[in-house]
Amino acid sequence: MMNGLQTSPIRLVVGLGNPGPDYAKTRHNAGFMVLDGMAEEAGSRFKSHRFGLVSSYRPGIFLLKPLTFMNLSGDAVLPMMNFLRLDARQILVVSDDLDLELGRIRVRPSGSPGGHNGLKSISARLGTDAFARVRVGIGRPKDPRHRVIDWVLGRFTEDELPILEEALRRARGAVDTALKEGVGASMNRWNQNPPAAGQRT
Repeated sequence: MMNGLQTSPIRLVVGLGNPGPDYAKTRHNAGFMVLDGMAEEAGSRFKSHRFGLVSSYRPGIFLLKPLTFMNLSGDAVLPMMNFLRLDARQILVVSDDLDLELGRIRVRPSGSPGGHNGLKSISARLGTDAFARVRVGIGRPKDPRHRVIDWVLGRFTEDELPILEEALRRARGAVDTALKEGVGASMNRWNQNPPAAGQRT
């Protein structure tokens, strides 16, 4: 039997991040990076909209980068959903995740926001956690003296960039599979360890 997410095709993909050049390419903006890559691959551009930066990805499918700061992401997502007349099962949110090591991604049909303020805001504004998400691992700082806020708002190191690029590619693949085949198919394909160096999925 198909679940609700598979019978309600995703029409809005939301990438989480903070707006402005000071936050560009920081760990907390991994969601923005995934959507930037998707738009580039589709040959589309983001345009300013009252809900944020919006791009048409495919007919009937839109990408949204909220221009609110992270902890107010829901203030952009809910109006965009209402504008498109969608319910929570028709959105997919891409975010960074401290509890996944760098290079890992995780697809889920729903779930608690954990400590992620962007997911908390969306859950609060929508009144539900029943929306799909693709989480991109950024790992935690190895030095316990390193504050988490400084870590997530810091930029990836040169050594991390090749691992990041592969993770972003896999995240784009996970979103694409979810759009074409459903979240269950995306979980089965992409919720596994990243390939060894030189291998691609």
